[in-house]
Parts: sequence; C-alpha cells; structure tokens
Amino acid sequence: MDEGPEEAVEQRDSGAATSSDATDRLRELVEQTGVLSRKNTHLANALRAARQELAALHEDVKALQLPPLAHATVLAVDATARTADVSIAGRRHRVGVGPAVVSSSLHAGDDVVLNEHLVITATCPSPRFGEVVTVKETYDDGTVLVLARHDEEQVLSLSATLTDHRPRVGDALVADLAVRMALRPVVRSEVEELVLEEVPDVGYEDIGGLGEQIELIRDAVELPFLHPDLYREHRLTPPRGVLLYGPPGCGKTLIAKAVAASLSAGGRGEAYFLNIKGPQLLDKYVGETERRIRVIFARAREKAATGVPVVVFFDEMDSLFRTRGSGRSSDVETTVVPQMLAEIDGVDELDNVVVIGATNREDMIDPAILRPGRLDVKIRIGRPDRDGAAEILETYLTPDLPISEELLAAHGGAQGAVDALIEQVVEALYTRRRATEMVELTHSDGQVEILHVADLVSGAMLANIVDRAKKAAVKDLVTSGRRGLTQEHLHRAVIEEIMENEGLPATVHPDDWARVSGRRGAPVTSMTVLQRLREE
Repeated sequence: MDEGPEEAVEQRDSGAATSSDATDRLRELVEQTGVLSRKNTHLANALRAARQELAALHEDVKALQLPPLAHATVLAVDATARTADVSIAGRRHRVGVGPAVVSSSLHAGDDVVLNEHLVITATCPSPRFGEVVTVKETYDDGTVLVLARHDEEQVLSLSATLTDHRPRVGDALVADLAVRMALRPVVRSEVEELVLEEVPDVGYEDIGGLGEQIELIRDAVELPFLHPDLYREHRLTPPRGVLLYGPPGCGKTLIAKAVAASLSAGGRGEAYFLNIKGPQLLDKYVGETERRIRVIFARAREKAATGVPVVVFFDEMDSLFRTRGSGRSSDVETTVVPQMLAEIDGVDELDNVVVIGATNREDMIDPAILRPGRLDVKIRIGRPDRDGAAEILETYLTPDLPISEELLAAHGGAQGAVDALIEQVVEALYTRRRATEMVELTHSDGQVEILHVADLVSGAMLANIVDRAKKAAVKDLVTSGRRGLTQEHLHRAVIEEIMENEGLPATVHPDDWARVSGRRGAPVTSMTVLQRLREE
C-alpha cells in the first residue's frame, strides 16, 4: 500500500533535521579543535620558556660551583713553550697559557686571569692605581732605581709600555711594589712646566743695542763649545756658567736664547734651551724644590750626553738663590743654595752644558754661586743709549711696514721714512728737558738725582712704543681709511708710554726700586715721582 502524502512530508522533515544537527555538531568540533590548538601552542611556549629558564639556572649553578679565579701580573713570556712567569700576591709562578689566549700577545706588566689549574684563561685591563715613585737612575738592563715612600730606594723592572718609552731621571711612575715592576708613566705637569725644552729661533741679529755684551758672551760660551780642541790645547777650562744682570726688559732672556740658537747653527745641528721659571720652582714642601733642581740638571745631562749643547737658563735667579742668612726670604735658601752648588760643581764632567742666570738684583744672590769656578762670567746688560735705542727700533720699524704716502714722499722712500721715524722716537726719549723728568732720588749721602725718561728706557719699552703706534695706524685705517704709519702715531705712542710708566715707581722701598732699575751708588733713602706736563 503506497505511502500517503503526509508520511512523505514527515520523512523529508526528519532528514533535514538530521543534516542540521550534523552541521552544528561539526561546527562545535571545529571550535573545540581551535581552542585545543591555542591551548597546545600556549603550553608549548610555556614549556619552551621553562626549558630556557632551566638552562639558565643550570648555568648559574655551574658558575656557582666553579673554583675561584686569580688575577696575576705577567713578568715574562715564553711564546714557544706557551708558558709565562707571573706574580700572584708577590709570589712568582710559572704557569701555562690557555688555548683561548694568544701567547705572543702577552707582555710584561699585563694583568691576566688564572683558573684553578693555574692556566692563563683571559687578559683584562691593567689597573689604573698604584704607588707613585720617582726615577733616580736608569740602567741598560731595563731596570730603574726609584725612590718610593719615605725615600726608600728600590730597583724595579719595566713593563712593556715603559720599555718602548724609557723613563728619564726625575720622571714619576706608577709602580706595583709587590711585583717589583714600574707599570706606566705619570705626567707631573708642575715639573714639565718648569723645564721647557726647546730649540730657540732667536738670533743675535734680532737683538739690538747690545753688540758689546753679545761679543762677551760669545767669547765665553761659544768658543769652548765650538772649539773644544783649542781649549784643551791651551789648557783652558771652559766657564761653567754666565750671569746676566741688569734692569728688566733689556734683553737678558733674548741673549740666552740666542746663545742656544747660535750653538745649534755652529755645526752641531741642534741645541736645547731649558728655560727655568725661577719663582715657580719654589715649593712649600720640604725637599721638593731641591728635587726639582735635581730633575732639571738630570734633564740637562741626559741631553748633553748625546753630544747636543744644552743651555740651562735660570730667570729671576735672585728669587731662588738668595744669600744664606740674609733674612730677605725664608730659610729655604739654606738647602736650595747648596743643592744648586752641588749641581753646578757636577757639570764639570760634561762639556756640553752651560748655566746662564739672569737677575735684576745680583747683589742678593749668594756669593758662593757667583764665585769663580761656578758662574765665572758676569755680564751687565744695561739700558740702551741713543745708538742702542736706534738699533733696537730698527728691528721693529722696517721698510716693509705700511707707511703713509705723505711720509714716503717727504723722505724719498720707505728707508728714509723709517729713519725719520726712528730719529723722532730717539729724540723724544733721550732729549733731557723738564718735561721728561720722571723721578727724584735722594741718596743717603744727601745727593739728589733726577732721573729722566732716558734713564729708564728699555728694549721692552721701545717695542711697546712701536706696537702702540702700529695699533693706532690699524685703528685709523679701519675708522677713516687712512693707511700707513705716521709721525703722529709715533709721537702719541711715546707720550702714552711715558704717562703710563710715570705712576709705576714704588715709593715704599725706594732703594730696592732703584737697584732693580739699575741705579748704583749710595743707598736711596727717599724718592718722589715727578708728574710733569707732558708735551702734546
């Protein structure tokens, strides 16, 4: 019996419901699969992180279980045998060099790390600390004699850094006294500033008005240096030192530099000029000034040992080596002067060193330094006269300078114009008249002395006058367009220089001022500054 229409519809609805349930179930399964997949990924990541943490903890545990490592200082290296001599806490050991370290890269003084088997496993930066010592002597075997704490003498070996750049006597070094090794140099600026090693470029032709003095010092210094065989033949002893004395600003330092330059040009090819800043040499600590003096002469001997002439120049010598017991300074001269005497007496074994001192007060220097056999030659560098002043001005006023057209036309060229300018300055400074009176001195014997501008002229003053005129010429060129030096520039420069210096003389200690200025004779008891109406 066939199914009716109603039964067919029921079967069709039942099949549709079954298909819908299957689709929903499949969707649920897919969603569940996605959730499980994400959970699995999260768990895998967590496991991976845990594994890494466990590995790190394992490494930490291994590190904690390692035996302690030791630091050591390399003393010597045998690259072939891959061994090295090291110092550990002051004890010497011979150890092996590990495979991670290149033995040829190890040098004396290096800081290295040792494992529990005393094998070098790594290098590390050398420590920047240590004890500072001073070099007293150097030896050819690579060792040095140093002064450590409490002036204790010790012999130390040198690190590779110092072997390449050998230290000099007086140098400061950082040392490890437990290892008995000097590690690296220490720059002590206060000593280096006191000793300026240079080859001067000042010649005698740059100095004007001192022809006689230059001839004297050339005879005293250059002849023994340049012709030692003749001195030996005539059984002459070269002078050990020269004293240049006179008022300030008159060329003492220039002469000393010219001596070194002349020695350099005299066939040796090189000369050194050790310029000692006298007042800065003094130190408040006991023995420090004497140490610096020893360093200075050690440097001089070092240079002279190579056959190079060395000029040791002490400026302001009276500040260092005053008469012992004079009461003009502290008791420091009682030790400084003997140290200087010992060093000068020690120069006799060297034929390439000359000591030149400069001072404004030669009367205050200890007589033991000035006696024959030490500072043998004494040369007074006085104030320039008219001819000397003209020579000095010729070094500053030259025909190649910009000169006004009017002045060139009036004197027939540059040389004539320069000669006229020089004559103008000399005439203004050296003509004695009431307007040029500067100081009135009263001596202990009752005599009264009037000092004019001519009595106070120096090379430095002449140079300053020319500089003033040049600056005025530059200002005129910038402001008004007028080019070149004129007589008015020099005239105004002279007046300004005189007016600037008229208030400088000190009246508190008139005798000291008079002696520094180059006056001789009876002591000065009083002085009066004369402020005259200067010519406009």
